[in-house]
Amino acid sequence: MTTIYIIRHAEAEGNLYRRIHGWYNSLITENGYRQIAALAARFRDVPIGAVYSSDLFRTMTTARAVYETHGLALRTRSDLREISMGAWEDRTWGEVSRFDREQYTRYSHCDPRWKNRGGESRQEARARIVGAVRDIAARHPGETVAVFSHGDIIRCLQAEVDGLPVEEMLSLGHCDNTGVTGLRAEGERLEILFRNDNSHLSDEISTLARQRWWKDQKNAVADANFWFRPLEQGDGALFCALHRETWTGLYGAERGYDERAFFRDALERTAQDSHTASVAMLGDRPAGVVELDLERDREAGAGHIRFLALTPEHRKRGLAPQLLGQAVSRFRTMGRDRLRLLCAPENAAAQRFYARHGFRKIGEQPGHLGPLDQMEKDISYRERPIHFDEIV
Repeated sequence: MTTIYIIRHAEAEGNLYRRIHGWYNSLITENGYRQIAALAARFRDVPIGAVYSSDLFRTMTTARAVYETHGLALRTRSDLREISMGAWEDRTWGEVSRFDREQYTRYSHCDPRWKNRGGESRQEARARIVGAVRDIAARHPGETVAVFSHGDIIRCLQAEVDGLPVEEMLSLGHCDNTGVTGLRAEGERLEILFRNDNSHLSDEISTLARQRWWKDQKNAVADANFWFRPLEQGDGALFCALHRETWTGLYGAERGYDERAFFRDALERTAQDSHTASVAMLGDRPAGVVELDLERDREAGAGHIRFLALTPEHRKRGLAPQLLGQAVSRFRTMGRDRLRLLCAPENAAAQRFYARHGFRKIGEQPGHLGPLDQMEKDISYRERPIHFDEIV
């Protein structure tokens, strides 16, 4: 008999930015690293004989909670990956729910007919993950093994073991980041001992505890997720109001400041590259703007965010990280490994937000009201130290 702990990866960019990451290779968030520390404490005194992970960064990083603390090697397998989302990879949930509504509805309701162009169906994913787990169990008879994988593929595994058809998979619920499912394997037979246990997480660091979409059916996923479109001529009032607020926060009420000139410049640059200035949309309503400078800091391998802002009615709702996600998505495709921006040191709310999402001060630049902090966030696949005693 083999005991297998199936563990979902820690909170990753897709979870925070509300983007679709199946085989897309996303990073762990700042909160995700706290979850990893909590997971390490949970498994500290559990004997583990081997550790496996999908070959994506978010699972391999989460696996450090066990293989580093137990002095083991990490074994990676591509058949432990998440379901391939094909044409949806790195698009926002808001975008696919609006522009690919039929397929989105099929996906959301576990319709067996769902399969994206270039991706795989849940039926194919179920066969893949069960085959992988059975093979791992056969390689470790009588041992206890930790296997790090992904949320939707873990639900596929649970459904296959339970004998549930694809259309009944919704009844299995959602697994929190770093949630643990226990399996017993004997020959070809798999048995679930427990599922989706997140008891090692406090509500402060639990992803599901801080999100409503999975438990409040009136708050459908699409209602909380942005889709982005390029800045248009009709966005002048929106852009100018948010730009003036951001500008005066950095430089004060500067004489000669002309927000319309900045709007015209943003329109011209967006005509050359549609990702330069994007309007965040909730349904048919604009909710914010993110403007990028595609040339500034290029020689340093960084991408510069000129400004990002939400309209007043959309603030303090946990939506702002989706603006960061739009910047990460664009600059990573350009080969940039860092984000940079300027922030006034006295803007306590902005300072807290950027620090919470991985920005740190790397220097200062002159401003009309005094020095401005130059902030930087690493978006590369470099490993970073994990403090296994960093438990909230």
